[in-house]
Amino acid sequence: MPSLSDLGQLPKRLVVGRPVRSDRLGESLLPKRLALPIFASDPLSSVAYATQEILIVLTLAGTAFLFLAPWLAIAVVVLLATVVLSYRQVVRAYPSGGGDYEVAMRNHGQFAGLTVASALLVDYVLTVAVSVAAGTDNIISAFPTLDEHRVLIAVGLVTLLAAANLRGVRESGRTFAVPTYLFISGILVMVVTGLVRDLFTDSPVVAETAGFTVTPEPGYEQLAGVALLFFALRAFASGCTALTGVEAIANGVPAFKPPKSRNAATTLALMGGIAAAMFAGVTALALASGVKYVEHPCDLEGFADCETEPQRTVIAQVAAATFGGDTSVGFFVIQAATALVLVLAANTAFNGFPLLGSVLAQDRFLPRQLHTRGDKLVYSNGILLLAGFAALLLVAFQADVNRLIQMYIVGVFTSFSIGQWGMVRHWNREIGLSDDPVEKRRMRRSQVINTIGGTLTTVVLLIIVVTKFTRGAYLVILVMPVLFVLMKAINKHYSHVAAQLRPDSDSRLLPSKVHAIVLVSKVHKPTLRALAFARATRPDVLTALTVNVDDEDTRSLQADWERYDIPVPLTVLESPYREITRPVVDFVKGVRRDSPRELVVVFVPQYVVGHWWENVLHNQSALRLRARLQFQPGVMITTVPWQLESSVGRGEDDRRPGPMPGDLRRGFTDDQVGTTPYG
Repeated sequence: MPSLSDLGQLPKRLVVGRPVRSDRLGESLLPKRLALPIFASDPLSSVAYATQEILIVLTLAGTAFLFLAPWLAIAVVVLLATVVLSYRQVVRAYPSGGGDYEVAMRNHGQFAGLTVASALLVDYVLTVAVSVAAGTDNIISAFPTLDEHRVLIAVGLVTLLAAANLRGVRESGRTFAVPTYLFISGILVMVVTGLVRDLFTDSPVVAETAGFTVTPEPGYEQLAGVALLFFALRAFASGCTALTGVEAIANGVPAFKPPKSRNAATTLALMGGIAAAMFAGVTALALASGVKYVEHPCDLEGFADCETEPQRTVIAQVAAATFGGDTSVGFFVIQAATALVLVLAANTAFNGFPLLGSVLAQDRFLPRQLHTRGDKLVYSNGILLLAGFAALLLVAFQADVNRLIQMYIVGVFTSFSIGQWGMVRHWNREIGLSDDPVEKRRMRRSQVINTIGGTLTTVVLLIIVVTKFTRGAYLVILVMPVLFVLMKAINKHYSHVAAQLRPDSDSRLLPSKVHAIVLVSKVHKPTLRALAFARATRPDVLTALTVNVDDEDTRSLQADWERYDIPVPLTVLESPYREITRPVVDFVKGVRRDSPRELVVVFVPQYVVGHWWENVLHNQSALRLRARLQFQPGVMITTVPWQLESSVGRGEDDRRPGPMPGDLRRGFTDDQVGTTPYG
């Protein structure tokens, strides 16, 4: 029969499953076929909104500048290839899983390391929020009537993701593998089918918005010179969302099966190639089919229900045009796969955020609890923290992708840039230490790759900050310094505590005397047990201490003390204001003041109860005393438990109901037991 403690664990077990032994950690390591969907789902899924973000900006000027889209897409693909090549150098040089944080910390120092850490922490939260919001958009594109439940759907999806990840890495990998591979194959089939139809048949793909015209936003009707350049750069910055999540593999190297670095580098290459092909294909098909997508639906002339109906996503329009309308099987397969993979893309953050949090906690920049693995050998506290912040963002911004995405990728390119320049420094140092010409040539090649990567990502970061600052990027730029200062403060606290706890000569000196104090409220079994325990420790001085808050009760206590012939003198403290805590604390302070090297041990009788409501009725004075005494130096507090009948069978290892051996001796059937040991 399950115990009450087992029943209390039931909700947790339903979500998380059975706990896993620590010695089975190696069994959670990932092969490449599972690592790809876990760590690469974010950059792979970004093709669902990267093209869309480029079109949103370009259509601000109507359709006049859509000719820029192919060139911007090519620039994004080149940047993606460069970043992937750069990160292949990172995973080989730093396989411990710190990624850009470790690179920055080792090569630039603490300031750069914490800057990267703050950028990545913000970016991981936004990854979850943006991916889930985009997934919700695609669900609504298939079922428009769900639009009014947008926020509820998004928060529910974050909750499901957190629960899946709490069950363990390998289990979440299996969960996410099928949708990710379905999305990849579905998009590639759609792109090939659409382009073949468009180029080699008489039935080209035509999007539902192809015949619509776009009303230009005020100020965008005529662009030239610097204004046109800024406009193009803004569209390029929006398209760079295709690069989000690339760094997750560098942060997740420890989760790969051996050889870890080689498997991570291979997974990076696969991810980069697939993501580039999908992004280029979707962009080409969207332009070929004449897709129109705008920030404000009513700017589409021809969209009759713009006030009430949501605008279909670019992927939804392309799928409907390719497979024969929004009732075709192909349309629903693409929408289902896209929605699933966008939601599961948040899993990149659910793996990266806890791993980074664990590294930061180990370095004493975040609370130590983030370094502790949970029942399923995952960093449960990091998963829960990420889910909570992402849900708050979704609620605050109403799960609106267009609003959330303006804050996105600032953190990504901050960590990209600092990390790549850190790698340049790393290779400089390694080249100086090596005497092997072949090895030096390999290092110089890697250094060139990282130099190009650092240059490009720094330029893109500047573009993003300038073009997106007023549209929401400023929020991230404000939050990052706050996180930086918080991590510095946590580190300072841990360092200060460590300095206080460092052993010195005084720590090894024995106390000159031990003064034991037993707190007494009345003569009953808990008090007698506490006195017996105190005497067993053989202190130099033993004081039985009570506080006079009621003259009649105190005289009764003194009479009982003499009647039971207790061999310890009873000390009575006067309390004219009927306080208990202050007189006891003042007495203890006096003992310490008279003899600073004397150790004071306070024995506090306390009931062990079996019901939550019994805590309200018992132990309140004892709890207040403990709270005050624990701040006094040279004072130890010893709790002497007395188990009430209600507590029998409540222990985790005590599964037998009813009386236990020794119950009669301990007084569980004696109705003369007092109401409280002390207060």
